[in-house]
Amino acid sequence: MKGFDPKFADFPDYIIGITKEIWEDRGIATLHHYYAPDIVVRSPSSVVVGNQGVIGATMATLAEFPDRQLLGEDVIWSGTPEDGMLSSHRIFSTATHMGDGVYGKASGTKLRYRILADCHAIDNAINDEWLIRDQGAIVRQLGWDPKDYARDLIAREGGAEACVKPFTPAIDVPGPYKGRGNDNAWGARLADLITRIMGADIAAIGSEYDRAAQVEYPGGISGHGWDAAERFWMGLRAAFPSADFEIHHVIGREDPTMPPRAALRWSLTGKHEGWGSFGKPTGAPVHVMGITHAEFGTLGAAPVRLRREWTLFDETAVWKQILLHEGAA
Repeated sequence: MKGFDPKFADFPDYIIGITKEIWEDRGIATLHHYYAPDIVVRSPSSVVVGNQGVIGATMATLAEFPDRQLLGEDVIWSGTPEDGMLSSHRIFSTATHMGDGVYGKASGTKLRYRILADCHAIDNAINDEWLIRDQGAIVRQLGWDPKDYARDLIAREGGAEACVKPFTPAIDVPGPYKGRGNDNAWGARLADLITRIMGADIAAIGSEYDRAAQVEYPGGISGHGWDAAERFWMGLRAAFPSADFEIHHVIGREDPTMPPRAALRWSLTGKHEGWGSFGKPTGAPVHVMGITHAEFGTLGAAPVRLRREWTLFDETAVWKQILLHEGAA
């Protein structure tokens, strides 16, 4: 871990450790140390440049959810300390809505949701980030439909012209990280599988997923088996049938005591032209930022297949793009 604080045993320890230090130990000021001054943070809802914006957002979130916990489920990573490392961090978060904020008046609701975050770190600091929070799960637990939440957010932000615009490639800000991941076979296998599904080869699910696969999808949806995976991927692709699918980053890993696993950052960019997960087609231009984690394995002599999958995108950011196209306020 050359260039990193020696208190961290390895890169996953660094990522999980600073996350706890910042959020749960209230070390918000350590963001001056752990985040570069000109960091670029992309989420489906916006692009934020600079550490001050990150600090402000962190404080606002903790004011609304003061007991928030971030439980690190996995860190799938690539790179070296000398050249920089990219972590794809999967978090299960618990929190109680105890303060007024972006989600409305304090409700006392206890929440459970996931986050997937890709972060590039070098010399003990993160300088580039892609962050997806399961907004669909959050707003549903607070009593909102994701579409209604997006419409209300547009109004609270001042209407269609003044509101914060969701992330699209047109407003992206280039950051220092230019890597594409590693050439591990498990990453290549996941990339090939999702590419086949996005190419309408839905039969790939039956051949590549374990029959008892556990799948975790936006909206806090948990499912098992081929049908659950087919419903999710079919619903997404059907809504954007001609959208361009692009893979931006691929990591595969084999680590002691862990199953083979992979992380994939991808996008869909195109028009809302089909009936699917987002209702009646509107023709709205939409960009979907997605991250997928997967674990592979087998039982006995059976072929190795995908046994667990976690995929996230932000439903509310997709609805916001659709509503802005329709002129909703």
